[in-house]
Amino acid sequence: MSEDFASAEALAEKQKGKLASFARLPHIQTMIAKLSGRLDATGEDWAIVDVGGVGYLVHCSSRTLAALGGVGEACTVHTELQVSENDMRLLGFADGAERDWFRLLTGVQGVGSKVALAILSALSTGDLRDACGRGDAAMVARANGVGPKLAGRIVNELKDKAGGMPGGSGGFAAGVAMAPAGSKGADAASALENLGFKPAVAAQAVARALEELGEGASEGDLIRVALKKAAS
Repeated sequence: MSEDFASAEALAEKQKGKLASFARLPHIQTMIAKLSGRLDATGEDWAIVDVGGVGYLVHCSSRTLAALGGVGEACTVHTELQVSENDMRLLGFADGAERDWFRLLTGVQGVGSKVALAILSALSTGDLRDACGRGDAAMVARANGVGPKLAGRIVNELKDKAGGMPGGSGGFAAGVAMAPAGSKGADAASALENLGFKPAVAAQAVARALEELGEGASEGDLIRVALKKAAS
């Protein structure tokens, strides 16, 4: 190898490193936030979206792929640019809620983009919110490549954040959150919050108590049972 060639190669590697570092900056990673175009092709975990004659390869969950429609149809995907030392790729999501959950999941140690997409393929954002909120690691472990240990870490780290995340499965957490002011469920949840429980934990505990006691339960019984569930 000539000395000039070696110098040129070293310079190229240096520039490549600078480009990778530049691309990791937050404003670069969010510079492509959404694509609207025509669905050109799909695979097991990817789609190509044709935007004005340029085909963008986006990696997606199975739920997003199903939501995109058929090849040749108009589609829109919310995106996240992921950058590593040797790779740059776009991740595609059916909506902003799924993208927000992807960002939250990949912030957990041991959860890369592949695992995050597997979780979002197995669970809706509402199911995921409910599972994390009640510490249901078994539900998260349904996703391919997610063992019990990793599932436990995910729900433990995200439990306190789940209540403020988007997504709604219509399950127990959403039901209590939407209870009208002055109702037994809302008053019971407020009582638990006054005792120091987080809103999401209080709402979930009251919903579980309602499932056990029925709608005819008195407010006192509802608070008593919900308190036991929140503390467990």
